[in-house]
Amino acid sequence: MPAINLRHIEIFHAVMTTGNLTEAARLLSTSQPTISRELARFEKIAGLQLFTRVRGRLHPTAQGLRLFEEVQRSWYGLDRIIDAAESLREFRQGELSLVCLPVFSQSLLPTLIQPFLARYPELSLTIVPQESPVLEEWLSAQRHDLGLTETTSTPAGTSRQTLATLNEVCVLPASHPLGNKPCLEPADFSGENFISLSRQDSYRQLLDALFQEHNVKRRMVVETHSAASICAMVKAGVGVSVVNPFTALDYAGRDIIVRPFSVDIPFTVSLIRPLHRPASALVDAFSAHMSQAITSVTQPLASLLKQGNPPA
Repeated sequence: MPAINLRHIEIFHAVMTTGNLTEAARLLSTSQPTISRELARFEKIAGLQLFTRVRGRLHPTAQGLRLFEEVQRSWYGLDRIIDAAESLREFRQGELSLVCLPVFSQSLLPTLIQPFLARYPELSLTIVPQESPVLEEWLSAQRHDLGLTETTSTPAGTSRQTLATLNEVCVLPASHPLGNKPCLEPADFSGENFISLSRQDSYRQLLDALFQEHNVKRRMVVETHSAASICAMVKAGVGVSVVNPFTALDYAGRDIIVRPFSVDIPFTVSLIRPLHRPASALVDAFSAHMSQAITSVTQPLASLLKQGNPPA
C-alpha cells in the first residue's frame, strides 16, 4: 500500500484553503486534473472520504475538517521551520566576533563592514582591538571567529589569507616643501622633525635600520603609539613620518599630503581564521565579503598615490 507523502498533504491543504480545484492548481503551479487525481489518490490511501462533490463543487466532510485541523497544526510548525531557515540564512540574530589590530578597527574595518551590515542588518558584530602577540595567541586559542592582522606568518591552529599587500607611505603637513616632490627618498628626511612609532614596533625598527643604512639623521621629536596619532601630529604641523597606507588614506586631504616612498616597505593585511571552531556560514560569508570589498580601499589609495594630492 503506498504511503501518504508531503505532496498529498500540500494538495489537501491547498484545496481546503482556496475552496476549489482551480485555485489550488494555480497556488501550486500545476493543472486542475493533476490536483483532482492526486486528491482522489490521497483519499484512497487514507481510507477517508474528505470531500463530497455536489454539482462540481467540493464540500469538506466532517472527517475532512477534522483532518484539516491536524494539518493546520503541522503547517504552522512547517512555517516556523521555514522562518527559522530563512532567519539562519539571513544571519538574523547572528553573532560574529573579530579580533584585530587597533589600526584596522580605526582605518579599514569601518569602510569594509558597512555594506555587509547593510545586507544583514540584524547581525551583531563584535570588534576587539588587540596588539600582537596577544592577538595571535587569542586566535590560536580559538577565542574569536576571525582575526585581522598585519602578519605574514600563520599562527598555530589557524589558516591565513592575504587580503592585500601595500607599501608604507610618507605623510607631510599640507604646507611642507617636500609636498612638491611626487615621491620621497630616505635622504629627503634628513634633518626633518620625525614622528615615530614606539621603539617596540616592528615598523619603527625597520625604518630606523633603513635610515641608518642610508646615513640619514632625523630629528626624532615625538614617539607615539599609533599611526592615527602620528597622522594627527602631522596634520598639526609637528613633523613628518612614514605610516601604513590605510591610516594615511583616512587623513589624506585633511591638511595632510600623502606621497609614495622610494623604498618598498610592505604592509600586509591578513585574514586569520581559527581552524578548530565549528563550521559557520556567517564566517564564510564575511570572509568572502572582506576579500571582495578590500578593493574599495586599495583602489582609492592607488589612485591617490598615482595622481598625488596637491599641497594646500
